[in-house]
Amino acid sequence: MARYAVPCGIIVFCLLAYWFSTQFDRVPPILLRGMQPADFPQMVMILIVILSVLVVIFDKPVENPPIPAKVWISLGLFVIFVIAAQLDMFLGLGVFAGALAWFWGERRIWAVVLVAVVSPALIFLLFDQVFSIRFPHGLLTNLWYG
Repeated sequence: MARYAVPCGIIVFCLLAYWFSTQFDRVPPILLRGMQPADFPQMVMILIVILSVLVVIFDKPVENPPIPAKVWISLGLFVIFVIAAQLDMFLGLGVFAGALAWFWGERRIWAVVLVAVVSPALIFLLFDQVFSIRFPHGLLTNLWYG
């Protein structure tokens, strides 16, 4: 019975999302160049419901091993990221990336530092310089934005 909980929860979520999509404004036919705004999300929700029903019908129950400690540590690092991101998003990303690399078994300090510094820097530069998206101000972003 417990194996039906996730697919049924997904179906309920999709039905709720489908209902919300019926509240979208309609585009007048003269301005319409394809689908209405609600059509695409509704098609996606229908596809997800169909796939969830197929999981219920065809998926065989299996005995899963216990969840390893690395998974719980990784989830805990998300909490640390959220807390650190309150000071600065990229400080949080750096702490998260470095700690995740360390807990997943990387023991070369230079590699952990590289992941913790270079990954957030590249993400920041990509979004700031290429996509022109400004990030919320924080300890490190104030140095960049002035």
